[in-house]
Amino acid sequence: MGQQVSTAFEAHRWRLAGSLLMRRALVALPATIGLTALVFALASIAPFNPLASYLGSSYAHTSIELREKFRTELGLDQSWLQVWTHWISRAMHGDLGSSLIAARPVTQVLSERIPLTFLLTASGLILAIGTSLFLSLAAVKYRHGLVDRIVLAIAQLAQSIPLFVVALLAIAVIALPLGWPTGGIAAAGEAPSFGSLFTHLLLPAAVLAFSLLPWLLLNLRTSLIEAMDSDSILAAQGRGAKNILLHEALPQALLPFITVIGSRLGELITGALIIETIFAWPGIASAVIESAVAGDFALLAAVTTCSALAVFAGNALADAAYLMADARVSHA
Repeated sequence: MGQQVSTAFEAHRWRLAGSLLMRRALVALPATIGLTALVFALASIAPFNPLASYLGSSYAHTSIELREKFRTELGLDQSWLQVWTHWISRAMHGDLGSSLIAARPVTQVLSERIPLTFLLTASGLILAIGTSLFLSLAAVKYRHGLVDRIVLAIAQLAQSIPLFVVALLAIAVIALPLGWPTGGIAAAGEAPSFGSLFTHLLLPAAVLAFSLLPWLLLNLRTSLIEAMDSDSILAAQGRGAKNILLHEALPQALLPFITVIGSRLGELITGALIIETIFAWPGIASAVIESAVAGDFALLAAVTTCSALAVFAGNALADAAYLMADARVSHA
Protein backbone atom coordinates (compact mmCIF):
# COMPACT_ATOMS: atom_id res chain seq x y z
CA MET A 1 0.00 0.00 0.00
CA GLY A 2 2.78 2.41 0.93
CA GLN A 3 4.60 1.59 -2.30
CA GLN A 4 1.49 2.36 -4.34
CA VAL A 5 1.03 5.71 -2.59
CA SER A 6 4.68 6.60 -3.18
CA THR A 7 4.43 5.67 -6.86
CA ALA A 8 1.24 7.67 -7.30
CA PHE A 9 2.77 10.70 -5.60
CA GLU A 10 5.89 10.46 -7.78
CA ALA A 11 3.74 10.30 -10.91
CA HIS A 12 1.79 13.32 -9.67
CA ARG A 13 4.99 15.34 -9.27
CA TRP A 14 6.12 14.38 -12.77
CA ARG A 15 2.78 15.59 -14.12
CA LEU A 16 3.16 18.86 -12.23
CA ALA A 17 6.66 19.33 -13.62
CA GLY A 18 5.46 18.59 -17.14
CA SER A 19 2.58 21.04 -16.73
CA LEU A 20 4.98 23.72 -15.49
CA LEU A 21 7.29 23.24 -18.47
CA MET A 22 4.35 23.41 -20.86
CA ARG A 23 3.10 26.66 -19.34
CA ARG A 24 6.55 28.19 -19.48
CA ALA A 25 6.89 27.16 -23.14
CA LEU A 26 3.58 28.84 -23.96
CA VAL A 27 4.91 32.05 -22.40
CA ALA A 28 8.41 31.79 -23.89
CA LEU A 29 7.28 31.38 -27.50
CA PRO A 30 5.34 34.66 -27.92
CA ALA A 31 7.88 36.51 -25.76
CA THR A 32 10.73 35.34 -27.99
CA ILE A 33 8.84 36.26 -31.14
CA GLY A 34 8.19 39.71 -29.73
CA LEU A 35 11.87 40.04 -28.83
CA THR A 36 12.93 39.27 -32.39
CA ALA A 37 10.55 41.96 -33.66
CA LEU A 38 12.16 44.43 -31.27
CA VAL A 39 15.62 43.43 -32.52
CA PHE A 40 14.64 44.09 -36.14
CA ALA A 41 13.03 47.41 -35.23
CA LEU A 42 16.06 48.65 -33.28
CA ALA A 43 18.52 47.41 -35.90
CA SER A 44 16.62 49.31 -38.61
CA ILE A 45 17.17 52.66 -36.87
CA ALA A 46 20.78 51.98 -35.86
CA PRO A 47 23.34 54.33 -37.50
CA PHE A 48 24.98 51.54 -39.46
CA ASN A 49 24.97 50.69 -43.15
CA PRO A 50 24.40 46.96 -43.77
CA LEU A 51 25.25 47.32 -47.45
CA ALA A 52 28.60 48.92 -46.65
CA SER A 53 29.40 46.03 -44.34
CA TYR A 54 28.38 43.56 -47.03
CA LEU A 55 30.46 45.16 -49.81
CA GLY A 56 33.41 46.05 -47.62
CA SER A 57 36.12 48.23 -49.16
CA SER A 58 34.45 48.07 -52.59
CA TYR A 59 31.45 50.04 -51.32
CA ALA A 60 33.12 53.39 -51.95
CA HIS A 61 33.78 52.48 -55.58
CA THR A 62 30.33 51.04 -56.28
CA SER A 63 27.96 53.16 -58.33
CA ILE A 64 24.65 54.34 -56.91
CA GLU A 65 22.73 52.20 -59.41
CA LEU A 66 24.64 49.08 -58.41
CA ARG A 67 24.16 49.89 -54.75
CA GLU A 68 20.41 50.09 -55.24
CA LYS A 69 20.48 46.79 -57.09
CA PHE A 70 22.28 45.12 -54.18
CA ARG A 71 19.87 46.70 -51.71
CA THR A 72 16.94 45.23 -53.60
CA GLU A 73 18.54 41.78 -53.88
CA LEU A 74 19.37 41.72 -50.17
CA GLY A 75 15.97 43.05 -49.14
CA LEU A 76 17.47 46.18 -47.59
CA ASP A 77 14.98 48.41 -49.38
CA GLN A 78 12.10 46.92 -47.36
CA SER A 79 10.79 48.13 -44.02
CA TRP A 80 11.88 46.34 -40.88
CA LEU A 81 8.37 44.93 -40.50
CA GLN A 82 8.48 43.36 -43.95
CA VAL A 83 11.93 41.94 -43.32
CA TRP A 84 10.91 40.61 -39.91
CA THR A 85 7.70 39.04 -41.20
CA HIS A 86 9.62 37.26 -43.95
CA TRP A 87 12.32 36.12 -41.49
CA ILE A 88 9.95 34.87 -38.79
CA SER A 89 7.86 32.91 -41.29
CA ARG A 90 10.96 31.08 -42.48
CA ALA A 91 12.33 30.69 -38.97
CA MET A 92 9.18 28.81 -37.97
CA HIS A 93 10.26 26.17 -40.51
CA GLY A 94 13.87 26.05 -39.32
CA ASP A 95 15.34 28.46 -41.88
CA LEU A 96 17.11 31.31 -40.06
CA GLY A 97 18.24 32.96 -43.28
CA SER A 98 21.73 33.93 -44.40
CA SER A 99 24.22 36.17 -42.69
CA LEU A 100 25.35 39.25 -44.60
CA ILE A 101 28.76 39.46 -42.96
CA ALA A 102 29.49 35.71 -43.02
CA ALA A 103 27.92 35.15 -46.46
CA ARG A 104 26.56 31.77 -45.42
CA PRO A 105 23.54 30.33 -43.62
CA VAL A 106 23.02 31.52 -40.07
CA THR A 107 22.61 27.93 -38.88
CA GLN A 108 26.19 27.20 -39.94
CA VAL A 109 27.51 30.20 -38.02
CA LEU A 110 25.58 29.21 -34.91
CA SER A 111 26.61 25.55 -35.14
CA GLU A 112 30.26 26.62 -34.97
CA ARG A 113 29.94 29.20 -32.20
CA ILE A 114 27.23 27.98 -29.82
CA PRO A 115 29.10 24.82 -28.69
CA LEU A 116 32.08 26.96 -27.62
CA THR A 117 29.84 29.40 -25.77
CA PHE A 118 28.07 26.48 -24.09
CA LEU A 119 31.43 25.00 -23.08
CA LEU A 120 32.51 28.28 -21.50
CA THR A 121 29.22 28.94 -19.66
CA ALA A 122 28.88 25.33 -18.46
CA SER A 123 32.48 25.25 -17.22
CA GLY A 124 32.08 28.57 -15.43
CA LEU A 125 28.80 27.53 -13.83
CA ILE A 126 30.09 24.14 -12.67
CA LEU A 127 33.22 25.75 -11.24
CA ALA A 128 31.14 28.41 -9.46
CA ILE A 129 28.76 25.83 -7.99
CA GLY A 130 31.59 23.61 -6.77
CA THR A 131 33.49 26.53 -5.24
CA SER A 132 30.39 27.96 -3.55
CA LEU A 133 29.53 24.56 -2.08
CA PHE A 134 33.01 24.11 -0.63
CA LEU A 135 33.32 27.65 0.76
CA SER A 136 29.79 27.83 2.15
CA LEU A 137 30.17 24.51 3.97
CA ALA A 138 33.47 25.68 5.42
CA ALA A 139 31.95 29.03 6.45
CA VAL A 140 28.98 27.43 8.21
CA LYS A 141 31.10 24.78 9.90
CA TYR A 142 33.25 27.53 11.40
CA ARG A 143 30.49 30.12 11.69
CA HIS A 144 31.58 33.49 13.10
CA GLY A 145 35.18 32.30 12.99
CA LEU A 146 38.14 33.29 10.84
CA VAL A 147 37.14 31.00 7.95
CA ASP A 148 33.66 32.46 7.87
CA ARG A 149 35.00 36.02 7.79
CA ILE A 150 37.43 35.15 4.98
CA VAL A 151 34.63 33.58 2.92
CA LEU A 152 32.42 36.63 3.41
CA ALA A 153 35.30 38.89 2.39
CA ILE A 154 35.83 36.87 -0.79
CA ALA A 155 32.13 37.12 -1.65
CA GLN A 156 32.03 40.86 -1.03
CA LEU A 157 35.17 41.38 -3.09
CA ALA A 158 33.75 39.39 -6.01
CA GLN A 159 30.50 41.33 -5.75
CA SER A 160 32.18 44.74 -5.83
CA ILE A 161 34.55 44.36 -8.79
CA PRO A 162 33.13 44.63 -12.35
CA LEU A 163 33.56 41.55 -14.49
CA PHE A 164 35.68 43.23 -17.16
CA VAL A 165 38.06 44.50 -14.46
CA VAL A 166 38.42 40.98 -13.05
CA ALA A 167 39.15 39.66 -16.54
CA LEU A 168 41.81 42.29 -17.25
CA LEU A 169 43.41 41.75 -13.82
CA ALA A 170 43.47 38.00 -14.41
CA ILE A 171 45.32 38.54 -17.67
CA ALA A 172 47.80 40.99 -16.15
CA VAL A 173 48.41 39.23 -12.82
CA ILE A 174 48.05 35.54 -13.74
CA ALA A 175 48.21 34.88 -17.48
CA LEU A 176 51.12 37.11 -18.50
CA PRO A 177 53.49 36.28 -15.60
CA LEU A 178 52.79 32.55 -15.89
CA GLY A 179 52.80 32.49 -19.68
CA TRP A 180 49.22 31.27 -19.90
CA PRO A 181 47.25 31.84 -23.11
CA THR A 182 45.17 35.01 -23.11
CA GLY A 183 42.91 34.48 -26.10
CA GLY A 184 41.45 32.08 -28.64
CA ILE A 185 41.26 28.32 -28.34
CA ALA A 186 44.67 27.44 -29.77
CA ALA A 187 48.04 29.02 -30.45
CA ALA A 188 48.43 31.01 -33.65
CA GLY A 189 48.88 28.74 -36.65
CA GLU A 190 47.92 25.58 -34.74
CA ALA A 191 44.79 23.49 -35.01
CA PRO A 192 42.68 23.30 -31.83
CA SER A 193 43.17 20.17 -29.73
CA PHE A 194 41.78 18.96 -26.43
CA GLY A 195 44.87 20.13 -24.60
CA SER A 196 44.90 23.59 -26.15
CA LEU A 197 41.16 23.95 -25.60
CA PHE A 198 41.56 23.12 -21.91
CA THR A 199 44.47 25.50 -21.32
CA HIS A 200 42.73 28.34 -23.15
CA LEU A 201 39.45 27.65 -21.32
CA LEU A 202 40.83 27.55 -17.78
CA LEU A 203 41.26 31.26 -17.11
CA PRO A 204 38.07 32.53 -18.84
CA ALA A 205 35.98 29.92 -17.04
CA ALA A 206 37.59 30.82 -13.70
CA VAL A 207 36.86 34.53 -14.22
CA LEU A 208 33.26 33.76 -15.16
CA ALA A 209 32.89 31.56 -12.07
CA PHE A 210 34.32 34.34 -9.90
CA SER A 211 31.61 36.72 -11.16
CA LEU A 212 28.88 34.24 -10.20
CA LEU A 213 30.42 33.29 -6.87
CA PRO A 214 28.97 35.98 -4.54
CA TRP A 215 25.32 35.30 -5.36
CA LEU A 216 25.65 31.53 -5.12
CA LEU A 217 27.95 31.56 -2.11
CA LEU A 218 25.98 34.04 0.00
CA ASN A 219 22.66 32.37 -0.80
CA LEU A 220 23.91 28.88 0.05
CA ARG A 221 25.59 30.09 3.23
CA THR A 222 22.37 31.76 4.38
CA SER A 223 20.32 28.67 3.52
CA LEU A 224 22.73 26.42 5.40
CA ILE A 225 22.58 28.64 8.49
CA GLU A 226 18.78 28.64 8.40
CA ALA A 227 18.77 24.86 8.04
CA MET A 228 21.22 24.40 10.93
CA ASP A 229 18.99 26.57 13.14
CA SER A 230 15.79 24.71 12.21
CA ASP A 231 13.95 22.53 14.70
CA SER A 232 14.60 19.33 12.74
CA ILE A 233 18.37 19.88 12.77
CA LEU A 234 18.38 20.84 16.45
CA ALA A 235 16.45 17.66 17.18
CA ALA A 236 18.98 15.63 15.20
CA GLN A 237 21.78 17.24 17.16
CA GLY A 238 19.96 16.31 20.36
CA ARG A 239 19.85 12.68 19.22
CA GLY A 240 23.61 12.77 18.68
CA ALA A 241 23.46 12.43 14.88
CA LYS A 242 26.78 12.75 13.06
CA ASN A 243 27.68 14.72 9.92
CA ILE A 244 24.54 16.82 10.31
CA LEU A 245 25.87 19.61 8.09
CA LEU A 246 26.30 17.30 5.10
CA HIS A 247 23.51 14.78 5.66
CA GLU A 248 20.76 16.99 7.06
CA ALA A 249 21.39 20.69 6.43
CA LEU A 250 22.86 20.54 2.92
CA PRO A 251 19.89 18.75 1.28
CA GLN A 252 17.54 21.36 2.75
CA ALA A 253 19.75 24.25 1.63
CA LEU A 254 20.08 22.96 -1.94
CA LEU A 255 16.38 23.52 -2.68
CA PRO A 256 16.50 27.35 -2.76
CA PHE A 257 19.99 27.09 -4.25
CA ILE A 258 18.48 25.46 -7.36
CA THR A 259 16.19 28.44 -7.84
CA VAL A 260 19.08 30.89 -7.47
CA ILE A 261 21.03 29.07 -10.18
CA GLY A 262 18.08 29.34 -12.55
CA SER A 263 17.56 33.03 -11.81
CA ARG A 264 21.20 33.80 -12.63
CA LEU A 265 21.28 32.25 -16.10
CA GLY A 266 20.70 35.60 -17.77
CA GLU A 267 23.67 37.05 -15.90
CA LEU A 268 25.68 33.95 -16.80
CA ILE A 269 25.08 34.43 -20.53
CA THR A 270 25.78 38.16 -20.35
CA GLY A 271 28.98 37.51 -18.43
CA ALA A 272 30.03 34.88 -20.95
CA LEU A 273 29.64 37.40 -23.78
CA ILE A 274 31.91 39.86 -21.95
CA ILE A 275 34.47 37.14 -21.23
CA GLU A 276 34.42 35.99 -24.84
CA THR A 277 35.13 39.51 -26.03
CA ILE A 278 38.06 40.09 -23.65
CA PHE A 279 39.64 36.65 -24.12
CA ALA A 280 38.86 36.47 -27.87
CA TRP A 281 36.93 33.28 -27.27
CA PRO A 282 35.30 32.37 -30.63
CA GLY A 283 31.74 32.00 -29.33
CA ILE A 284 28.63 33.97 -30.12
CA ALA A 285 29.87 37.24 -28.58
CA SER A 286 31.82 38.27 -31.66
CA ALA A 287 28.81 37.31 -33.77
CA VAL A 288 26.61 39.59 -31.66
CA ILE A 289 28.98 42.55 -32.02
CA GLU A 290 29.62 42.03 -35.72
CA SER A 291 25.96 41.53 -36.56
CA ALA A 292 24.90 44.59 -34.52
CA VAL A 293 27.50 46.87 -36.13
CA ALA A 294 26.77 45.55 -39.63
CA GLY A 295 22.99 45.56 -39.27
CA ASP A 296 22.94 41.83 -40.01
CA PHE A 297 19.27 41.28 -39.12
CA ALA A 298 19.19 37.52 -39.56
CA LEU A 299 22.27 36.72 -37.49
CA LEU A 300 21.44 39.23 -34.76
CA ALA A 301 17.88 37.94 -34.41
CA ALA A 302 19.03 34.32 -34.38
CA VAL A 303 21.62 34.93 -31.65
CA THR A 304 19.09 36.89 -29.59
CA THR A 305 16.53 34.10 -30.00
CA CYS A 306 18.99 31.44 -28.87
CA SER A 307 20.02 33.49 -25.83
CA ALA A 308 16.42 34.21 -24.83
CA LEU A 309 15.38 30.58 -25.23
CA ALA A 310 18.37 29.47 -23.16
CA VAL A 311 17.31 31.77 -20.31
CA PHE A 312 13.66 30.69 -20.52
CA ALA A 313 14.61 27.01 -20.63
CA GLY A 314 17.10 27.32 -17.78
CA ASN A 315 14.62 29.07 -15.50
CA ALA A 316 11.88 26.57 -16.33
CA LEU A 317 14.13 23.56 -15.77
CA ALA A 318 15.37 25.00 -12.47
CA ASP A 319 11.80 25.46 -11.25
CA ALA A 320 10.89 21.96 -12.43
CA ALA A 321 13.91 20.53 -10.62
CA TYR A 322 12.86 22.38 -7.46
CA LEU A 323 9.37 20.95 -7.84
CA MET A 324 10.70 17.42 -8.20
CA ALA A 325 13.19 17.77 -5.34
CA ASP A 326 10.82 19.26 -2.76
CA ALA A 327 8.02 16.91 -1.80
CA ARG A 328 6.21 19.77 -0.06
CA VAL A 329 5.58 21.61 -3.34
CA SER A 330 2.23 20.64 -4.83
CA HIS A 331 1.85 23.34 -7.44
CA ALA A 332 4.12 25.56 -9.58
